[in-house]
Amino acid sequence: MQIHRSGSVLLTGAVAAALAVTALPAAQAVPSATAVISEVYGGGGNSGATLTRDFVELANAGSAPFEVGGLSVQYLPGSPSAGSRWQVSELSGSIAPRGRYLVAQAAGTGGTVALPTADATGTIAMAAGSGTVALVSGTAPLTCKSAADCAADTRIVDLVGYGSAVVREGGGPVPGASATASVARAASLADTDDNAADLSAGAPTPVNAEGETSGGGQEPEEPGPTEPGDVRIHDIQGATRVSPLDGKAVTGVPGVVTGVRASGSRGFWIQDTAPDGDPRTGEGLFVYTGSTAPAVKAGDAVLVSGEVAEYYPGTGTQSLTQITAPRTTVLSSGNALPAPAVLDARSVPGRYVPSAGGGAIDALPLDPSRYALDLYEALEGSRVEFADTRVTGATTAYDEIWVTVKPRENPTRRGGTLYASYEDQNTGRLKVMSLDPARPVPTANVGDVLKRTTGVLDYASYGGYNVQATELGTVVDKKLRREVTRKQKKNELAVATYNVENLDARDDQAKFDTLAEGVAVNLSSPDIISLEEIQDDNGAVNDGTVGSEATLERFADAIVAKGGPRYVWRYIAPENNKDGGQPGGNIRNVFLYNPDRVSFTGRAGGDATTPVRAVDTWKGVQLSASPGRINPASPAWDNSRKPLVGEFTFRGRPVFVIGNHFASKGGDQPLHGRHQEPTRSSEAQRIQQAAEVNTFVASLLKADRSARVITLGDINDFEFSPTMKTLTRNGALKPLITTLPSSDRYSYVFDGNSQTLDHILTSPGIRNPDYDVVHINAEFADQASDHDPQVVRIKVGGFWH
Repeated sequence: MQIHRSGSVLLTGAVAAALAVTALPAAQAVPSATAVISEVYGGGGNSGATLTRDFVELANAGSAPFEVGGLSVQYLPGSPSAGSRWQVSELSGSIAPRGRYLVAQAAGTGGTVALPTADATGTIAMAAGSGTVALVSGTAPLTCKSAADCAADTRIVDLVGYGSAVVREGGGPVPGASATASVARAASLADTDDNAADLSAGAPTPVNAEGETSGGGQEPEEPGPTEPGDVRIHDIQGATRVSPLDGKAVTGVPGVVTGVRASGSRGFWIQDTAPDGDPRTGEGLFVYTGSTAPAVKAGDAVLVSGEVAEYYPGTGTQSLTQITAPRTTVLSSGNALPAPAVLDARSVPGRYVPSAGGGAIDALPLDPSRYALDLYEALEGSRVEFADTRVTGATTAYDEIWVTVKPRENPTRRGGTLYASYEDQNTGRLKVMSLDPARPVPTANVGDVLKRTTGVLDYASYGGYNVQATELGTVVDKKLRREVTRKQKKNELAVATYNVENLDARDDQAKFDTLAEGVAVNLSSPDIISLEEIQDDNGAVNDGTVGSEATLERFADAIVAKGGPRYVWRYIAPENNKDGGQPGGNIRNVFLYNPDRVSFTGRAGGDATTPVRAVDTWKGVQLSASPGRINPASPAWDNSRKPLVGEFTFRGRPVFVIGNHFASKGGDQPLHGRHQEPTRSSEAQRIQQAAEVNTFVASLLKADRSARVITLGDINDFEFSPTMKTLTRNGALKPLITTLPSSDRYSYVFDGNSQTLDHILTSPGIRNPDYDVVHINAEFADQASDHDPQVVRIKVGGFWH
C-alpha cells in the first residue's frame, strides 16, 4: 500500500461484489514509492518445512534509505474472532535503496535450515495457510478487523492478506501459502493495492539487509577435500573485477585462514602463501558460510571446495568474489600468516579509478600501479597494514571509522580530508572495522590518529573498500574542540542555518539540550535561524498530524535554558506526506527569530499550496505573503521540501530570507561503484529546484536591485556542482562558502570526505558579509546532528554597507 495514495482500498468479498457492477480501471503496476511487504512465510518450523522460523521480509523500491525506526510489523489471524488481537513486532534501523529487511518470527520444532541473520526479531507464531501482515507507522496495535476498517487506518503503510484472510488488499488474498510456500511480491516490487495481483506463492526466499539468503543456513558440510586441487586463489580472482570462474565449482583451493567473521555475513578469509607474482591477480578470498558459524581460526591451513560467486552488496556496487556452500578441510593449525601489504602514500596511486564513460568497469583489466580502486580490488581478501593514520570520519554508531593512508591528501584545517571536486577523488580513504566484537573500534573524532593496524581488505555496499581489523591500533586523541563563533555587534544582523536532523517532540531531552547549546553558545544566539528537518509533533507516526508547535516549544525552551533568547517562530505546515523525508514525519523549514533584535513582517495568504510573489510597491519590494512558499506546485518540489520565504525588518530595513532543503542525493551511484564515472541521478531535481529559487530571487531584484536577500539551508550539493551554478546564475546570489580558504569549505562528513552541503548565499545588495561555518557536529563521534551550522553577519548602520 502506498501511503495515502488516491483511491487505495482494501476490499472484503461483499464490498468487492458490490463494486463489481461498475468496472474499475486496472491499477498501473509500478514500484511502490515507499517500503512494502515483499514476502510473508508462516510455515517455519512446521512438519515438512525446511526453514525453522516464520518471517516477514520488507523491501524498499525507492532511491533513498527508508527509515523503519518507530514502525512495526503486525499480524492478525486470517479469520479474526471477537477475541483476536493484532500482534506487534517493533522495528529499528533503515532499509537501503532497493534493499531488503528481514523480520524473524516464531520458530517451530520442524525444519533444518536457519534464516539469514535477522534485522529484527519477533515472537509471532503466524499460520502457514492464512493470515494478514501489516507494516505500520507506530507500534500501537491496530484495532481494525475488516478490510474496510483497515483501509481507513492511515497508520498502515502496507498490508498483505494470504490464504483465506478476511483482511487484505484488493478483491482477494494471495492463494497458495503453506508449510513449504511463502507469498512474495514480484521482483519489480509493484504495488497496485491488490494482494492477489501483486504477490504469488512459491518457495521461501528470505533476504536480509546484508543480502544474505536462506542459502546461508546450510545443510551440514559434506567431507572436505584432502588434497589440493588445480585451482589457486589467484586463478579465482583473475585480472579483472569479476572472476573468470564465476558460477563454477572448485575443489581443494589451498590457503591459510587470515580472519574469521562470526556474525552478520558469516565466513572467513583465506590467502595463498605461494603467490603468482602478478600484482593484478589477488591472493586473498572470502569464504561465505552464511548463518553457519565458521569452524576455523586464524592460522589454519585449509582446503576449500565450493562454488565461485560474485556477490553485489548493493545497487551500483562492485562485486565481492567469494566461495559459497563451502566444504572445508583443516590440514594444520598455528601457521604463520602471510605478510600484509603496506598501504601508504607510496603504495596507493594518485588516480582513483579508470573511466568507462559511465559504463561498468567490471571487465577492464586491473592496473593497480595506476588506480587506487584497482589496487584495492587486487588486494581484496588479502592482509593489509597501515601505520599511524589520520582519522577523517568519526566513529559511527556501527563502530566504524574512516582513515586516510595519505596524510597530505587534501587536508582540512581541522584534520579531515576535503572533497574538492568530482575529478579529484581522495584515494587514501578507507573504512576500518574490528573483527573482534570484544574490542570494537575506539571512539575517535576527525583529526585523531589511529595507530598501526592490520586486517583483511573487504568490500561492502556502504563505503566500498574497508579494512576488517584483526590487530587494531589505539587512538591518539588530538583534542579536537567544538568551535564558538563570535557574537554579532549591535549593528550587525546575524542569520544562521542549521539542519537539526529530524527533530520532533518525541526526541530525548538530551538531543534538544545539545542542539540548543549549539544555538545559544556555539552560534552565539543569531538573530534569525533557518532550521531544516523540523518534523511534526509526533515524528514518524503517520496519523495525519502536520503541526510542529510542541517540537518548537521544547526547542525554544531548551535554548532559553542554555542562556539564549526567547525565540519565536514562523513556518508553513506541509500537506500530509507531500514533502518527502521520513514517512509520517512531515519535515519542513522553520524560521526562529529573536524579537528583541528583529521583527517579522507577517502577511496573510501563505499556505502549503499558494506561491509567494514579489510585489513592487512605492515603499519598495514586498512579499505577497509572509511566510510564503516558492511555487509549491512546481514538479521541482515533488516529494521534497518547499522553500520558506520570510520578510524581516532589522534597524528599519527589510531583509528577505529564503530557507531551503533541496532533494537528497539518494539514488546516486556510489563513488566506489562499478559504473564510472558514476551517474548523479538525483542532481536533476536539485537543478530544477535551484532554478525555481533563482527565478524568485531575480523577481525580487527586478523590483529592487538593492534588495537584501539571504538564501540559505541544506542545498544537498557541493559548491562546484551544477546545482550551485544554477542557483547563482546571472549574479543573483553569491555563495559565501567560496570566500573561505579551501581547507575550511565543509559542513558535513560522508565516507571520510569533508564536504559542503549547507550554504549561505547573499544578493548583490549585501556587501562585506562576515561568514563562518561553525564546526560542532560533523567531525565528532558524539553529535546532535550530522550537519554543522553556518552564520553570516551583516553590518547595518544608517545605511547598508
